[in-house]
Amino acid sequence: MRFQETTPMLKKTLWGLLALFVLLVAAVGINTVRKGSRQLQVEPLAPVAVDATAVAARLAEAVRLQTLSSRDDAQLSADQFKALHALLQARFPRVHAALQREVVGDLSLLYTWKGADPQARPIMLMAHQDVVPVAPGTEGDWEVPPFAGEVKDGFIWGRGSWDDKGNLLSQMEAVEMLLASGYQPPRTIYLAYGADEEVGGARGAQQIAALLQQRGVRLDFVLDEGLLVLEGLMPGIAKPTALIGVAEKGYMSVVLKVSATPGHSSMPPPKGTSAIAMMSAALARLEDKQLPAGIRGVAFEMFDTLAPEMSGFARVALSNLWLFGPVVQKQLEGAGSTNAMLRTTTALTIVNAGNKENVLPGRAEATVNFRILPGDTKEGVLAHVHSHVADAAPGGKFELVALPGAVDASKVAPTDSAQYRVLNQTIREVFPDALVAPGLMVAGTDSIHYGAISDHIFKFSPIRANSEDLKRFHGTNERLSVANYQDAIRFYHRLIPQVAVLPAQ
Repeated sequence: MRFQETTPMLKKTLWGLLALFVLLVAAVGINTVRKGSRQLQVEPLAPVAVDATAVAARLAEAVRLQTLSSRDDAQLSADQFKALHALLQARFPRVHAALQREVVGDLSLLYTWKGADPQARPIMLMAHQDVVPVAPGTEGDWEVPPFAGEVKDGFIWGRGSWDDKGNLLSQMEAVEMLLASGYQPPRTIYLAYGADEEVGGARGAQQIAALLQQRGVRLDFVLDEGLLVLEGLMPGIAKPTALIGVAEKGYMSVVLKVSATPGHSSMPPPKGTSAIAMMSAALARLEDKQLPAGIRGVAFEMFDTLAPEMSGFARVALSNLWLFGPVVQKQLEGAGSTNAMLRTTTALTIVNAGNKENVLPGRAEATVNFRILPGDTKEGVLAHVHSHVADAAPGGKFELVALPGAVDASKVAPTDSAQYRVLNQTIREVFPDALVAPGLMVAGTDSIHYGAISDHIFKFSPIRANSEDLKRFHGTNERLSVANYQDAIRFYHRLIPQVAVLPAQ
């Protein structure tokens, strides 16, 4: 009797659930279809003639100079930097005849190309002269010696060919070509080339930015090295993807110091109270309980822009993050490269404790590196560290020290601006097969020092890269293809006249 009475109610519930499911499927489908492509429709640019042999030879010459930088020794490789300056003067005579050249902080360079309208806000292109060292013991793993600067098999080989002399010389080549054609910019253009980017830019970019601020300069557009034209690296997308860095993560390293009573290993203290045990617990807590992740800000805009270009479930899921957000986020958190876009990352980088196997050390020390997401702060990171270390080392037996050089994340450059649009357009013209989307720069660049004098700072290198290429970045067998280098020159040759006529702000 009861079963018969409840059957109509059960049927009603099932029909209600079915109707809800149909509505949900319809909403997901409509939302997926409704999100059309956000790619600019532009005509591909006819390639400007670039003498491949000559430009490759000039870049190879620059690669031969071992412009290594040091955080502590400002004069390390000074002779090599000065040789690079002399090389630039010799190989780009028009640039050095037409542009004002200043040396800042002993080894960094600032060029000023005066525009016809002194009232128009200037623009800036950036690169850096210094390179990272070759890891000791890996020299023999290189196909071509790292500083041979050889052109072979269609590539310019050597440390700095990609990062970042390729950018620096391609800008110089483009300006030299424009000067040869009689081009005069309507607004002033700066070229800024720091000599210590790889160690933070304190003597180079930071001083150049301070100098310009002192002079009352406000930059309308800044482009530095950064994200790339990625091939085969975006799941669900067959086409190359050019990501424009519109923000850069901050940087902070915190030293943890934990103290305990030293003693003999034959009489260890209660569990969890030795210096090593407390430090181990603190580091485990910091790694297990990281700052929260989320598909928001720049990451959300990137996926929202690329979703219509994807296929299969990837398109459906990214077009409907309101429903699939938790699933997508979990998947993204599983890979280091995508996890870095979603949160302030925690990296345990240095640990020191003890010096004899039968002695309990009275002190343990560790360094933890954080890359700070826009929206988080240095103060917030330090508070986060303090709370977890305090849980592991009760009684105030610890000390935290933030190392010099900590910096918050940069401002986020607006993507609804004319400045972003002209950069987007130029990429589409020079790399017509590539999709364009905003992205987050998870590593550091010199341009983070320019936030006080510009709201439109972008981080993009006109370099094609696949998964094999990325292993060479700061690694073994760094190289840049001659064809790609020609395209980089064409990119800057096109960008400069385009960005120089942006409407006045």
